[in-house]
Amino acid sequence: MLTEHAVRASDKRAQFVGIDAYVEAGGTVLRDLFQADDGGWLQDVSLLDMMVTEKLREAAAEVEAEGWKWTEVATSFPYGHVFGLRQLRGEEVPITEQEEAARAALQAELDGLEAEYAEADELPEEVDARLGEIETALEALDQRPVRFDVDEIGRAGAFVSIDAGGGLRIERGFVRPEDELPIEPEADSATGELTGDGEETRTVAAQVDDDGTAVQ
Repeated sequence: MLTEHAVRASDKRAQFVGIDAYVEAGGTVLRDLFQADDGGWLQDVSLLDMMVTEKLREAAAEVEAEGWKWTEVATSFPYGHVFGLRQLRGEEVPITEQEEAARAALQAELDGLEAEYAEADELPEEVDARLGEIETALEALDQRPVRFDVDEIGRAGAFVSIDAGGGLRIERGFVRPEDELPIEPEADSATGELTGDGEETRTVAAQVDDDGTAVQ
């Protein structure tokens, strides 16, 4: 079959790169003229994968420019890929007045279009496209960015991949064990001793022997 080693146009890799960009780069798309083909099949899988890798690396470079120590890139990461890593707790950036106004305008436009075409059996192509644009814009406004401590950013990293819908997925703020700061021992208020996980307890105040000699 001609589609045996091809990739569906609905595949998240194809959605991530974009069919138009793939075709402009010299890729071919096979279409079925006699039945629904979900957008067709991309024939040049190696070209598609190369474009995916390049786009992910470009995104990773932008993330690293934010100051993160490292990034890992993959089309998708396996379940549990953050196991053993500490996740930073950042502060969500509040929405601005301008963003609030933009969101209200988009929501009003969305509500108006949905009401206007509520009884339609099929949406006009341009209306369907506009609804998709509005929903994407609303989602971007609702997913607030997170602000992290600058010092923590220098020790942590991010995972860059593709989400199920073909969008860019960035998971910021994970610290590897080897990048953790050493735990400073804390003095016990009762004994004056320093204690710390995995560290040998030592005495702060000098101990004095019976003859008045300090014991080291």
